[in-house]
Amino acid sequence: MRLRKIIFLILWSPLLLSSVIARGQEEFIEPPSRFLTRIPFEQLTGGIILLKARLDGFADTLNFILDSGSSGISLDSTIAEGMNLTPVPSNRTVRGIAGIKNVEFLYNHTLHFDGLAVDRLDFHVNDYEILNQVYGVTIGGIIGYSVLSRYIVHINYDSSKIDFYTPGTFRYQKGGYLFRPTLNTLPVTNIRVRDEKTSYSRFLFDIGAGLCMMLSEDFVNDSSLLSKKSKVFKKQAEGLGGKLDMDLTVIKEIKIGPYKFKKVPVYIFDDVYNITSYPYLGGLIGNDILKRFNVTLNYPRREIYLYPNSHYFEQFDYSYSGIELYLVDKTIIVSDVAKDSPAEKAGAKEGDVVVAVNKNFTQNLSAYKAMLQVANKKVQLVVKRGEELTIIEFKVKSIL
Repeated sequence: MRLRKIIFLILWSPLLLSSVIARGQEEFIEPPSRFLTRIPFEQLTGGIILLKARLDGFADTLNFILDSGSSGISLDSTIAEGMNLTPVPSNRTVRGIAGIKNVEFLYNHTLHFDGLAVDRLDFHVNDYEILNQVYGVTIGGIIGYSVLSRYIVHINYDSSKIDFYTPGTFRYQKGGYLFRPTLNTLPVTNIRVRDEKTSYSRFLFDIGAGLCMMLSEDFVNDSSLLSKKSKVFKKQAEGLGGKLDMDLTVIKEIKIGPYKFKKVPVYIFDDVYNITSYPYLGGLIGNDILKRFNVTLNYPRREIYLYPNSHYFEQFDYSYSGIELYLVDKTIIVSDVAKDSPAEKAGAKEGDVVVAVNKNFTQNLSAYKAMLQVANKKVQLVVKRGEELTIIEFKVKSIL
């Protein structure tokens, strides 16, 4: 009898085991994500993404910057006024590299892309005149977490298209790398930076920043990252609150996940308004790095997927002219001239009206900026100063 019982257990044990395994393999999963729409985008200086969308039932199409460094969504104050929209005062503030300010809100509005309407959006209202001047186009607002948190958003820099999907199970393209950032409203991940010394810190993934990387002075000083022999150049950057003077230099290497980039231009800034909440963040990584990947922002799953694209091996911008060009009242002007820069030594002055660059009289701001981004090349500016025309010639310097 005992022998029969043992044989019975031996014969049935594989079936019992398979039953346990089958139960262990049962798993509740989300339904597959669904494709919603594909929309084109334009790239501005530094790889900034410009999308077109309409607000509510208004017929006019507006230009919006896509920005993972924004914790909400915003509308330009002049645009709001032109649409006769009256914002509601609030006690909330927004903070940027050059300022902090109290903001008003427009509640419960809808943003219309081609093939997708995003409703129940609360826009904070801000003045983006500085962005209009920097990029030479009218910026209607900034799209951030309020939209990104609702969808899986795939950015294809090769085709200049963005795909929107519903949340759900999503299959990423093979050959990339999956990040699981800390994500409250802004995505943050660990990155290694190396120059004189090697340091690890958390950095913000900021698609809305048109540069490679920004480091806070506190992080640079505490980590002793830079060599005392590092070449440092004065530069001006723009952000919320206006303009901010920064230092520009090149560090030996940054490593994001498995991806390494050598000789990377970085900005170093005095974080007066504590946007990094140092030591929580060492700074941010911008779109001049991120545009080298096709990026999937899967905020519902707290995931970011990077897949190297055709821009991966493109050379960084090492040019240094020392001037910034803005479009003000349909006129291109020299807005800043850095001390001891090639432009200053050649005689450029703040307020000069730019008539032509390299005999190009088109008044195309993007084209003029591109001509100033070719290191070791001579540039000729024709400027109007008062009633006189002046020719300014200098060689664009390399920061390497």
